[in-house]
Amino acid sequence: MTYQQALEWIHSHRKFASKPGLKRMLWALEELDNPQDKLLAVHVVGTNGKGSTVNNVQHIFTAAGYEVGTFVSPYIMDFKERISLNGQMISERDFLRLIEVLKPLTDRVLLETSLGPFTEFEVITLMMFLYFGHLHPVDIAIIEAGLGGLYDSTNVFKADLVICPSIGLDHQAILGQTYGEIAKQKAGVIKEGQKVLIAIDNEEAKQVFREQSAQMSASLYDNQKDFQMLNQGESYQFQSPLGDINAIQLAMPGQHQVTNAALAIMASLLLKETFPQINERAIKEGLKTSYWLGRTELLRTNLMIDGSHNKESLLALIAVLKKDYADKKIHILFAAIEGKPIEVMLKLLDRLGHLQVTGFEYPTAYPLKNYNQSYKKVSDFKEWLKGINYDSKEDFYLVTGSLYFIAQVRQYWFLSQAASKQ
Repeated sequence: MTYQQALEWIHSHRKFASKPGLKRMLWALEELDNPQDKLLAVHVVGTNGKGSTVNNVQHIFTAAGYEVGTFVSPYIMDFKERISLNGQMISERDFLRLIEVLKPLTDRVLLETSLGPFTEFEVITLMMFLYFGHLHPVDIAIIEAGLGGLYDSTNVFKADLVICPSIGLDHQAILGQTYGEIAKQKAGVIKEGQKVLIAIDNEEAKQVFREQSAQMSASLYDNQKDFQMLNQGESYQFQSPLGDINAIQLAMPGQHQVTNAALAIMASLLLKETFPQINERAIKEGLKTSYWLGRTELLRTNLMIDGSHNKESLLALIAVLKKDYADKKIHILFAAIEGKPIEVMLKLLDRLGHLQVTGFEYPTAYPLKNYNQSYKKVSDFKEWLKGINYDSKEDFYLVTGSLYFIAQVRQYWFLSQAASKQ
């Protein structure tokens, strides 16, 4: 099987709708000799900030000399990014080795059980557990949950630490209509005696985590209460009962990234007993180099891409733009997937600058024809990019919306840049 054939096989599982419950995952993991039980791991759940927090923790532990596995979604440039070692995506050779092991299981589950077929996310999650648990054991795995938590395919192991950067109103048709209902799904990953880190603003959601932690005898640590980051002008100071760290430089802008960094520092300090190489140098070095593709990423001085895919992440982006680009005329191109609060997001962006909307190729992409007629429509994002005045000192260009959209824009951008240099 070639790599392209393997990808097509994985994507063929998209047609199988997600079903609540973990029985298929547990059956498959048992057949694989339970690789998830061999992991020392951090489980990251929540609405926004999961990827950045995973990335921060990985950079800190890698800087300390540990072998770190990460599992994230979605990918930006290459599907293999979803399973990475020390920030480098899994090799094609190892990727195909995992498929060779798992493909027979997808046949057997239909022949030997009544559990039904695996979904795409279940397949890639099984690949991750098999890789980090058996094929390429790691010192620590940082695992990002997919949708929700309680019934998420990743919720089949006991993490050493759970992190929740935020709770927002997203995927409400599946997770619930209120902050409390959504938080209950996310907090469903908390298990007996764990350490739990949160940076949740909404009080209703925060109370759910308090109650779930108390019920599971888990130790809860709350941002701004049990630890915090203070602005020192050009740097930050971290304060906690476990120690203070001064002169911290962050690679990514925005108050939301300050919060994500605080979570990563506290997580590292809480895990220091198990990982004694964690120190102030590793923490500062890791955060100074922790960039995350597609998040407030500048492709050119006046061109930014950002995967703000819901209201809360968009508000965080707008705060960055108002702080750093208040003197610019902002031009915006937006595209979303279905099920998001699109009208709310469009109104926020429309107040920020000159807004245009577009569509893109993805199974659940919001159709261009469905956007309100009051917004100018762009048939192809490539044409919009070609119209940018990259030499302008007054104009600033932003491409935002779904991370799946941002991934396509970024892939096209770097391919076109490479082609222009040939």
